[in-house]
Amino acid sequence: MAEQYQLVVIGAGPGGYVAAIRAAQLGLRVAVVEDRAVGGTCLNRGCIPTKALLHSAELLEQIRASERFGIRAEGVSYDFPAIHARKDEVVSQLVSGIEGLFQANKITLVRGKALVEDARTVRVGDTVLEAENILIATGSEPVRPPIPGLELPGVVTSDALLTGGGQDYKQLLIIGGGVIGVEFATVYGALGCEVTIVEAMDRILPTMDKEISQNLSMILKRRGVKIFTGARVERIEQAEGGLACTFSAKGKEQAAQAEGVLVSIGRRANTEGLFAQGLDLHLERGAIPVDERFESCVKGIYAIGDVVKGNIQLAHVASAQGLHVAAVIAGEQPSTDLSLVPSCIYTNPEIASVGMTEADAKAAGIPVRTGKFIMSANGKTVIEMADRGFIKVVFDSQTNRLLGAQMMCCRATDMIGELCTAIRGGMTLEQLASVIRPHPTFNEAVTEAVEDVLGHAVHAAPKRR
Repeated sequence: MAEQYQLVVIGAGPGGYVAAIRAAQLGLRVAVVEDRAVGGTCLNRGCIPTKALLHSAELLEQIRASERFGIRAEGVSYDFPAIHARKDEVVSQLVSGIEGLFQANKITLVRGKALVEDARTVRVGDTVLEAENILIATGSEPVRPPIPGLELPGVVTSDALLTGGGQDYKQLLIIGGGVIGVEFATVYGALGCEVTIVEAMDRILPTMDKEISQNLSMILKRRGVKIFTGARVERIEQAEGGLACTFSAKGKEQAAQAEGVLVSIGRRANTEGLFAQGLDLHLERGAIPVDERFESCVKGIYAIGDVVKGNIQLAHVASAQGLHVAAVIAGEQPSTDLSLVPSCIYTNPEIASVGMTEADAKAAGIPVRTGKFIMSANGKTVIEMADRGFIKVVFDSQTNRLLGAQMMCCRATDMIGELCTAIRGGMTLEQLASVIRPHPTFNEAVTEAVEDVLGHAVHAAPKRR
């Protein structure tokens, strides 16, 4: 006999598990189907393990530079298996936490591969779940482009570098200079690996503010990372001591050798084998089209996160959408503003942005006023001898409301939250300038950037008039 639920969630990643918990809090009987560890890609093969590795790499860099701070540390080295063991410890702790939350909220966790047979039926092996509503939150998987040689040993995706102990490469070539590529370049570069990035677009981080891309490129190059932009990978071949990657850049064919090649050119929706024959959700390249309620063309079947057509592939986007759908299904009014999405990159220095860039605003025909503060004049930045960075703010010149902010500095990923709140609340230039921010902090540089719009930044030279 089939088990009855008001909501069956397929996928226990940051979208699925958050939706399940909120739905249970709202009084629904919920089951979650997951064929791997709960937490999804983000927790097991993405955000969390990557940041754990980045923290170890940053700590190693700090120790190696400790003499500049009056601290002598001799014989500093790293233990690669121990770094990964620490990463696994973090992941395990958080996975256990989610499993405990499922139990506390009386959510049924069904292990196995789901097959959606129709709008009300999910089969997991011999188990049949009947649902009033079904939520697809199966996430995404790394794209593997049709490049000759991609099947060779040593050519890997981020999944392989974050599971099974990873690989301690001495030479790593990264195909793709997006978020995943630059974060792994930061990790392996700090460990002394020779890193090469090959990016098809004209700059790394092509979707970010141009100044951020240029600054990060200079910082990575200064740390020894080789960067080729406007480059197309032609083939990968076995070579003595590893692999040889041939690519064309600026009209010339070039080659680079490495022990390993990381393919990080994007991710695609994970829906293969998910739907029974005859159940048509009008998939587009595997992704699910949805309406403003995140409901598919089949009534009662919803989708959130990376699996949705055209969606922003970020964990916090999936979580916000999960909260939204749980409220819709429970008959409640969703409260999260899904239009304002912060983006964070955990390089050193960190990068964060939200809302419009100056270029975005101009393209939309919105007249703007901008302010910028260079972090080399910030006391906390000087204390920590941090790399070059800045904070930039963009205001509508007619209403003085904040439209966007871009940061490249220490703790940028934590500080961006204040400016998300400011944009959501419609705060103006004058309101943001009126706030007292503590000293010495990185955050006080927000005041300087805002005051720069008015020509009043205290710790910056006067602008030429």
